[in-house]
Amino acid sequence: SRALTLLLALAPAASLAQETPKNDLRLTEIRHLDLTYDFPRYGSQEEWLNPAARLKKQILVSAGLWPTPAKTPIQATIFGKVDRGDHTVEKVYFESYPGFYVTGNLYRPKNVSGKIPAVLCPHGHWTYGRLENQQLNSGPARAASFARQGYVAFCYDMVGYIDSSAISHRFAAGHRENVVDRESLWSVNLLGLQLWNSVRSIDFLLTLPEVDPERVACTGESGGGTQTFLLTAVDDRVKLSAPVNMVSFLMQGGSVCENAPNLRIDTNNVEIASLAAPRPMMMVSATGDWTKNMMTSEYPAVGRIYKLLDAEDKLTAIQIDAAHNYNQPSREAVYGWFAHWFLGKAETTPVKERGNAVAPINDLLVFFGRPRPENELNESQLTENLIETRKKQLDEAQPGDSAGLERFREQFGEAFRYSLMAEYPQWGEMAVEHLGVKNAPGVVSERLIISRRGRGDRVEAVLWKPPKPKPKPVNAFALVVEPASNDLIMRLVKADYTVLSLKLFPGGRQIPDKVKFFTTYNRTDEANR
Repeated sequence: SRALTLLLALAPAASLAQETPKNDLRLTEIRHLDLTYDFPRYGSQEEWLNPAARLKKQILVSAGLWPTPAKTPIQATIFGKVDRGDHTVEKVYFESYPGFYVTGNLYRPKNVSGKIPAVLCPHGHWTYGRLENQQLNSGPARAASFARQGYVAFCYDMVGYIDSSAISHRFAAGHRENVVDRESLWSVNLLGLQLWNSVRSIDFLLTLPEVDPERVACTGESGGGTQTFLLTAVDDRVKLSAPVNMVSFLMQGGSVCENAPNLRIDTNNVEIASLAAPRPMMMVSATGDWTKNMMTSEYPAVGRIYKLLDAEDKLTAIQIDAAHNYNQPSREAVYGWFAHWFLGKAETTPVKERGNAVAPINDLLVFFGRPRPENELNESQLTENLIETRKKQLDEAQPGDSAGLERFREQFGEAFRYSLMAEYPQWGEMAVEHLGVKNAPGVVSERLIISRRGRGDRVEAVLWKPPKPKPKPVNAFALVVEPASNDLIMRLVKADYTVLSLKLFPGGRQIPDKVKFFTTYNRTDEANR
């Protein structure tokens, strides 16, 4: 801002004359989950890698996972083993945060030796969650089939589903109705809670002695597809992924668990999914949902990123003629892709499922006939614990000396930047329109409009200068944010300052009732100011 003020003060007016928008586009442009998106064409690895690193931090800050929370002991309980002939099924619960439990089933192959691959299986918003077993989707068949093929598979609950019932699937949902509540201000949200569950699920898998840490995969459908590409984006331990029926320019996910403040500002699911590159990924789509354009739209877009990273052979996509699903043909295609990368299969052709692999429901329900953990937290207790933990992080990081200041900047500097998603404009993208100069006793004033090329934003300003400035250091400039009295400005000018007074973003945007999660896709008024 000071450099801008200096240049405005010293450069000839004609050299800065630019055409600026008549109205501020930010007042009328409302981004939302059903808007049709695209993302920039990056021309080189360098052009992609810098924004990719920023996007990863944007996701983590949005989810409340930057700085990374302390990883407390997993304390996993594994019990209820059932022998299914060629694999076993067990019940699992463990703490991802103290007093908050991840629940699910662990599927393991029999008669294998040495280190073997593992796969996380998040599920979508089906009525029966991880236990859904029908033609369009079967979570148990997927996990059991992976085990039969030689993987350890962990199928775990979304928050609020099946055994994860202490916390509802509307946890910290105020931002859905565009309310900036206490939870939002502390980055406590359902998306972050589920993403942390997925991170800790990898931690859990890596406690199993048979799991190969270099062969961890993730695949899920619908909301589980969102979880798949978010986890892959932020956790490099995921070496192979297959997000199913969720990577789309047309729809970004309508659940509380798929949206968090600032998550998709200036981005979308397709760009986020591209963060998997150069690790192998299969994108699965359907003709009957929002991934219907995959083969001609989203797949080529992600493919351009893989090409920049010399990894074209590590990306593939398929489309199934079906409604929204993770059906048997979709699953079999994923098995073939995974087997190629993790099991040494030469080709990538589908691997067929064998027979009925689904265990009885009582063998899968974690707390069937078993009491829930005594220290389990309810929603209000979990909210307070998360907020208090973040307050403690801040308190413990307060700088006491220069070394402490550097540590504080390293830990929290990025979080502060991404908490507002405010940007530092580059001088080369600035456009300034000069609207006329006025001479008055003791002052020369000039009205200006400041904008950024291609952004459609508009800031009204007035540049005030002494008519005959005395020699002064280059920092004798003042930036004044209106409303400010003319008396203040005139006193500064009389003291031989050059003053730039600004009318900032006025706010007052009209958000249609149908637009949910406004802050997921749009900067707040404070950020724009």
